[in-house]
Amino acid sequence: MNENKKYSISNMALAFIAVLVVVGLVALAGFFFLSPPDEIISGQAEATEVRISSKVPGRVLIYRAQEGDKVRRGDTLVILDIPDVEAKLAQAEAARSAAEAQSEKAHRGARPEEIAGAYELWQKAKAGVEIAEKSYRRVQNLYERGVVSAQARDEAEANYKSMIATEKAARSQYDLAIDGARSEDKQSASALVQQAQGAVDEVESYISESILVAPIDGEVSERFPERGELVGTGAPIMNLVDLNDMWVTFSVREDLLEDLKIGTKVQAFIPALNNQYVTLTVYYMKDLGTYAAWKATKTTGQYDTKTFEVRARPEARIPDLRPGMSVILDRKVK
Repeated sequence: MNENKKYSISNMALAFIAVLVVVGLVALAGFFFLSPPDEIISGQAEATEVRISSKVPGRVLIYRAQEGDKVRRGDTLVILDIPDVEAKLAQAEAARSAAEAQSEKAHRGARPEEIAGAYELWQKAKAGVEIAEKSYRRVQNLYERGVVSAQARDEAEANYKSMIATEKAARSQYDLAIDGARSEDKQSASALVQQAQGAVDEVESYISESILVAPIDGEVSERFPERGELVGTGAPIMNLVDLNDMWVTFSVREDLLEDLKIGTKVQAFIPALNNQYVTLTVYYMKDLGTYAAWKATKTTGQYDTKTFEVRARPEARIPDLRPGMSVILDRKVK
């Protein structure tokens, strides 16, 4: 009887120990598997991108660069066909030619033939004055002798005065032909030439937009329209990316910003480059606003945390780094 009792007590002790072991293992598993993992701050590489577009609408005639091509500043990228603008150039040049002709006419004055004609008319009017004066004096003498009537004397006097006025008008026309246009007319004609030249310059500037060149050294990342397609004013035709001006953008909750300050150097690795480690310098930090991701923590009596955009630039150029590649911040390295 005593032996059975001892055996029961031993079994109970073993069961109790087994329960303690199981509880310990469960607690240990919970500690390792249920504890929150370390926060991973992941970002992506970005680069300066320039959009190539034209001021004027036209059709894509020729592409001089393909996607992936390296180009230098000033290289021709696209040639557009813009017949409408070329027609406007012809109109503007014709208007300029007309304005130049008018200006030359105003500055040169009348032609020699016109001057000679005006001079002859003046001389004719002078001769008429002499004849009218002589006729008037004869009629006046006859009137004083009572031979002719006052009516005849008045008619002769009126004819004499009319010829004097005619001679003055002819002299004015001759002087005008000699002097040419007035200074105001010359200035107006010159202004019209400048206005027409400005229109030509404007259209020629649009013509120059038919040949689009690279504004920077870079790589063609995208091409949008195909050859023959119509593009509107300001519509993107291709994009250039400057691989020499790259940075990494992280989206970081504010409770993880403790070690990220402007000017701070951080370590990160790039999975696409065999986890290559790089040194980055933080140079930009700004909250993403109320539309960005928030983490609600008020249920635990704390506060809502905001997301910040953090940008960091590599200390040296990283070969083979491409825009869009993931960059992981190593928070263990200080």
